[in-house]
Amino acid sequence: MLALTLAILAQAATPTPTATPPPDPWAEVRFMVGEWVGTSEGEPGQGSVKRTYAFVLKERFLHERNVSSYPPQPKNPKGEVHEHWSFFSYDKARKALVLRQFHQEGFVNQFALAKAAEPGLLVFESEAFENLPAGWRARESYRRSSAEAFEETFELSAPGQPFEIYSRTRFERERPRP
Repeated sequence: MLALTLAILAQAATPTPTATPPPDPWAEVRFMVGEWVGTSEGEPGQGSVKRTYAFVLKERFLHERNVSSYPPQPKNPKGEVHEHWSFFSYDKARKALVLRQFHQEGFVNQFALAKAAEPGLLVFESEAFENLPAGWRARESYRRSSAEAFEETFELSAPGQPFEIYSRTRFERERPRP
């Protein structure tokens, strides 16, 4: 009886292993949450960019709001203001982040996160487009340089052509992270 009691007490005193929490599907993009300002250069010329990232709908989506302003310049005599919204989602079946962009021109781009080539670099490759001719491809890359800065490169490929950089934007956090 004493042996049984000691065995029960020993078992009760032994910590039970806890289940390991599942990995955070948002870990790779969580640093983006907040307000950012930046400079852009590329096909539309040189401009400034303002962007915010915030989780929405019970943290099931990461919502990006972007406004890029390009003043009149030789490369773009009329100048332009470009707006787009993006939503990152986590596709449980594929175990992958998906990025959907909605542009003011009516383009809708869908990308999936490719396997990371190196730490701090996220590469999203196009899967589908709306309102763009067949055969086009795009790539959206984010290179994190610190907790307060990252660079985005947007590349396009016409049918049968290699990728060309359309724009490169360097961001710095506008406000301290909450």
